[in-house]
Amino acid sequence: MNGTVKRVVVVDDHRMVRVGVRAELAGAADVEVVGEAADAASAVDVVHRLHPDVVLLDVHLPLTAGESTAPGAGSGGAEVLTRCADLLAADPPVRFLALSVSDAADDVIAVIRRGARGYVTKSIAGDELAAAVRRVADGDAVFSPRLAGFVLDAFGAMSGEVAAADDELDRLSAREREVMRLIARGYAYKEVAKELFISVKTVETHVSAVLRKLQLSNRHELTRWAAARRLL
Repeated sequence: MNGTVKRVVVVDDHRMVRVGVRAELAGAADVEVVGEAADAASAVDVVHRLHPDVVLLDVHLPLTAGESTAPGAGSGGAEVLTRCADLLAADPPVRFLALSVSDAADDVIAVIRRGARGYVTKSIAGDELAAAVRRVADGDAVFSPRLAGFVLDAFGAMSGEVAAADDELDRLSAREREVMRLIARGYAYKEVAKELFISVKTVETHVSAVLRKLQLSNRHELTRWAAARRLL
């Protein structure tokens, strides 16, 4: 992270929402809004250019300026996540927190499957939003209370894969499992090294072994693999 200050980009097609979020976060000394975007295309550019700690991302976002954002039409939030997959796997990673008026299960699952670390509704209080930003920046998952159940239900539907996961987990050493869980939660290599009191080089070695044994290509796939098996 960038010292103790969490750098945030706000992505929402409504200017008043962006202004309101800035105002709500202004009282938090350790949270700084460093950029904004109003559509998916500009959001991808801004996030890649600024590499913030956290992106507050609207779900029903237009792909380009002026496009409709009616439910079912605004898929821009998921598109931003798809086009920022490289940043989800970066070191340090950019972490995404969905901030939406919608509390529909389909919306929640769509962005979580693509790598968002959490989902909160726009009814959230300012101090709670600042706290959510801190937690997501530190690698935790954050959900408004009733939304967490959607995520558990969605990944629970994949329970048929859990038995297979046991066999796959058996391939990993105890240390590799520790590293796997931290990396899947979004920790940077340096953060994993500090947490486990090992060198960054050792973390890299363990990550390579984990990906090879689980036949995965990158840490984004690892996060999805671990989330589907409730290992986070």
